[in-house]
Amino acid sequence: MKPYLFPYLKPSSVIDWQNPAIQKLSERLASQSTTETAKNCFEWVRDNIKHSGEFKLNPVTVKATDVLTHKTGFCFAKSHLLAALLRANKIPTGFCYQCLSMDGNTSPFCLHGLNAVYLDEFSSWYRVDPRGNNTNINAQFLPPREQLAFPITLPQEVDYLEICAEPLPEIINLLTSSNSYQDVFKHLPNTAMIKPVSSIKVTE
Repeated sequence: MKPYLFPYLKPSSVIDWQNPAIQKLSERLASQSTTETAKNCFEWVRDNIKHSGEFKLNPVTVKATDVLTHKTGFCFAKSHLLAALLRANKIPTGFCYQCLSMDGNTSPFCLHGLNAVYLDEFSSWYRVDPRGNNTNINAQFLPPREQLAFPITLPQEVDYLEICAEPLPEIINLLTSSNSYQDVFKHLPNTAMIKPVSSIKVTE
């Protein structure tokens, strides 16, 4: 494995993939190929963890194990769990962000979190969005073609191409300081402060 991929496999206090519950689920979702394993993990998080904002659920989760325990999380938290499951299966996984219109048409704008997975079969990064589908959202795992939850459609929206090895600090601070899903909505950031040393580009 290329050395620059090692940071995308590490456990952390948030991506706590060494937890027994994460390990057990990751083993159940594992397949013979990296691509199939990645698909299984993506679809499990997408379909089994409810989006806290959409379903109006508490508590506000941050750590991967908490997302798994409570079966709910904002897009950011769901990306933490997906990263944990993939890293437990030795698949390099990072974090990507978009700045999107909250109503799909105009301001205000907010940050949205998703994942990038390194697939050996394609020798490249592939972005996936485990946010959760509904009648208006249809995110799928169809490499090498991306099918994310939210395409960029407005001039003010931003598709950040950086792949961070760890979640953005401002996202961790937001989730840990919020007491309810309403608090998260009130304080969603609208820009990403991504430091070059913490990330690589999707195209690398």
